[in-house]
Amino acid sequence: MTTEIILAGFGGQGILFAGKVLAYCALIDGKEISWLPSYGPEMRGGTANCSVCISDEPIGSPVVANPDCLIAMNEPSYRKFIDAVKPGGLAVVDSSMVSAECERTDITFVLVSAAELTSNIGADGMENMVLLGRMLAQTHLFSFDTVRKALEKCIPAKRAHLIEANLAALKCGVNTFDGKQPGA
Repeated sequence: MTTEIILAGFGGQGILFAGKVLAYCALIDGKEISWLPSYGPEMRGGTANCSVCISDEPIGSPVVANPDCLIAMNEPSYRKFIDAVKPGGLAVVDSSMVSAECERTDITFVLVSAAELTSNIGADGMENMVLLGRMLAQTHLFSFDTVRKALEKCIPAKRAHLIEANLAALKCGVNTFDGKQPGA
């Protein structure tokens, strides 16, 4: 089984980091993985996206043209990638940054007010983790324990204090799927 994911937004929103977390999750679970970052020369404030392929078999190409899942953190990214999502796929979109409505009826479209949720739990700037948490809750790609281990690998030791805040933001995203109150 292969799952292809595109994460997209502005530089500085943690798109590449969220993709890296997914890549480490796959590595920890013994999956085949490709992680292909793409960003403009201006980095912060410019466009950024990454393609992540997770498979039980060798991956032929890291390029994702038609993702199974899309995480879009801004309007330009949403508009660029929404039509590419495979029928039956999932789009998790930050409603704090995207005002467009999805006209597609052949995908699962989820709006998450990530900025509001991170503000409620004191994790401002971790909207990427809220959206990732929602996607992981919906797809069941990895266990929470695997995600914790991946975060421990991705976050340098000098910033280890951020692991718990990232986990709280992930749980907040998961809770939007479970129907619980965010942060509960």
